Amino acid sequence: MQNNNSPFDLSLNLNVRGMPLSATLHINELSNKLKQQGKKVYKFGLGQSPFPVPKPVVEELRANAFQKDYLEVKGLRPLREAVADYHSRRNDIQRSADHVLIGPGSKELMFLLQFVYYGELVIPTPSWVSYAPQAKIIGRQIAWIKTKEINKWRLLPEELKKICTNDHYKPRIVILNYPSNPTGVTYTCEELQELAEVARGHRVILLSDEIYGELNFNGNHCSIARFYPEGTIISGGISKWCGAGGWRLGTFSFPDSLSGLLNGMASVASETFTSTSTPIQYAAIKAFSGGIEIERYLWNTRRILNALGTQIYKLLTDAGIDTPEPEGAFYLFINFSNYADKLKAKNIFTSLDLTTSLLENTGVALLPGSVFGRPEEEFTARLSYVDFDGARALAAAETTRPEDSLPEEFITTYCSHMLEGINALVGWVKAL
Repeated sequence: MQNNNSPFDLSLNLNVRGMPLSATLHINELSNKLKQQGKKVYKFGLGQSPFPVPKPVVEELRANAFQKDYLEVKGLRPLREAVADYHSRRNDIQRSADHVLIGPGSKELMFLLQFVYYGELVIPTPSWVSYAPQAKIIGRQIAWIKTKEINKWRLLPEELKKICTNDHYKPRIVILNYPSNPTGVTYTCEELQELAEVARGHRVILLSDEIYGELNFNGNHCSIARFYPEGTIISGGISKWCGAGGWRLGTFSFPDSLSGLLNGMASVASETFTSTSTPIQYAAIKAFSGGIEIERYLWNTRRILNALGTQIYKLLTDAGIDTPEPEGAFYLFINFSNYADKLKAKNIFTSLDLTTSLLENTGVALLPGSVFGRPEEEFTARLSYVDFDGARALAAAETTRPEDSLPEEFITTYCSHMLEGINALVGWVKAL
């Protein structure tokens, strides 16, 4: 493809030609641009933790800032031991440090997995925005499973079985993300056990994306690896529950039966990113090792997100905007279909039309459902409820009794910008 502004022949790989910037990053950059122009913007698009990194983890980074040596490609041995021990403590899953891979964010590790494993990628929709583009870049086939709102957008065993039945032993990676980005719902242990039985019967590899596991509001996250250990790779990191998205550190934990995949990924990593930032790996040991300060931090961040998510859920559903009640993470996947006729009367026919009009008229920045794998004509969107001062809210939550739920007054005081944006959204819809 020739760029008219360049004297060079800038021919691009067909797999990336015309590919836009990641939708989450694009909406964040657009929101910042509008704010710089002096416009009021409610940044409900980018899913970045509002909370500061826990103090013990920051102190560990500070103490290891001098560390400058390249580390093993697979990651710092004490960190890999801490990650393996973390899975044992949290979910009674036995993984060896030898089978843990550290990377510069779980997104990079997911890309390497698809690059190394030659198979079809199975994605339930709605799904996180980067799974499918990564497969497209590499040239892998994608099979979508369209989940249903009546099932809270969760993957059912019969839906997984149906897509695997035509070609029983076709090489496949099935991605399961819970608590979910973009829906905020999760699975019970019983539901995961049923999915695991189907996965085992069809010999699929499960990529269990548990990056939001510690943000399960009840603090009782259950991993599907408990029920299908031999075929499950657990993806995690410190970006969401530890507030360290910009630190870029992700983890993959493999069973012994998939060590060949781990070794293949490590080989490619050695020729690409070499190793993950050394000081950050040392700091991450503290994060995965836990302790009372980490537990208190998690307890209070869950309380805040639970109270805020529940209050927004009530405001939206009272206005006739459908969404499942959130169970974890910091997302709501909202459906405006009750207003479909009124939207169409305003020449709004797609989820992109909807979110564009919302941003222009109210300053509310959402992501359209179409970027999460949903049909363009479906009036769905993702709302990320993180546009508030997390440090201030966290400090206030720590002064309350830990056994109490946070009252609505707490959210009104410390998350007022979020509520203002939700009221602007609701007011716009009702005025259609």
